[in-house]
Amino acid sequence: MKEKFITWLNRLLVADIFLVIFGFLWFAIAVVGHYVGIPLGFDIWYKLWQPLFNPALGILFLGAILSWLINKVSEKLESK
Repeated sequence: MKEKFITWLNRLLVADIFLVIFGFLWFAIAVVGHYVGIPLGFDIWYKLWQPLFNPALGILFLGAILSWLINKVSEKLESK
């Protein structure tokens, strides 16, 4: 059960990290475009910040901490 949960958690985190990287790259390109005066989607990215990218960052950090915690507890239980 634990192994299956860890596997699905890791899959979720991999998908989430790609979403976060995509969001960061989009943000960087959009900021440069906004600065130059070319519309490259900064307004759309900004509208998606709260409902999409902000929770994705929270899920990424929560999942990483949860994965670390599960591994530490498993190590303590196996060593006893």
